[in-house]
Amino acid sequence: MKWLATALIATLLAGCASALRWDSDAPEGHYRVRSGDTLYSIALRHDLDYRRLAHWNNIGSNYLIRPGQVLRLSPPPGAGGQTQVARAPPASSGPPTRSPPASNNPSRSRPSAPTESSLPAFDQRWQWPLRGEVTRRFAPPDSKGINIGAQQGTEVRAAASGRVVYSGSALKGYGELIIIKHDDTYLSAYGYNSRRHAQEGDTVKAGQVIAEVGMGPARRSLLHFEIRQAGRPVDPLRLLPRSE
Repeated sequence: MKWLATALIATLLAGCASALRWDSDAPEGHYRVRSGDTLYSIALRHDLDYRRLAHWNNIGSNYLIRPGQVLRLSPPPGAGGQTQVARAPPASSGPPTRSPPASNNPSRSRPSAPTESSLPAFDQRWQWPLRGEVTRRFAPPDSKGINIGAQQGTEVRAAASGRVVYSGSALKGYGELIIIKHDDTYLSAYGYNSRRHAQEGDTVKAGQVIAEVGMGPARRSLLHFEIRQAGRPVDPLRLLPRSE
């Protein structure tokens, strides 16, 4: 039986080594697709616009990728041009002091409108994904969004209407994550959920429950919320409505 145990251990170690190679054998400046990845989650991980990522890798408009596929994360040599995408707005001089509106109920009075430069390009306004205190502000590269403290199990709502393009836990550092595509320019991301109610491919409306708050770093219950414009993280507090 000793030889059987030894063989089993050797097999497990070989599997671990294989998994390690799977993560690390992509050339520098490239990424090897793993099970559970989508083009959108890879773009989010590397602060890239998903259209550019698709263009650089000759991926069709269905944006389908497969495990084991190696993607380049920059334009190929000699590329004459890049896919045109909208530029993210300039960073504000300092984070404004804002708090979530008193309720997600649309029947309540509307919050004051954000400034013209803060309005998103698509024909809808952002709303807070939940009520709670902002415990960490936008400060890239360490914080590419905001953390909103809330009791575990609190409902997380879509900040704007769109289509779910990722729902899973394969993206390291985000826990149970949902990514929503709102138009060709804007994505929003909701991390550290305890439960995900929206699945990849679902169409969701603004204010629809998509998840429940889970545990973030240091065992604190919170939602990590990001907005990406053309692949670049932008300060959600510049786009979310002010409370009255």
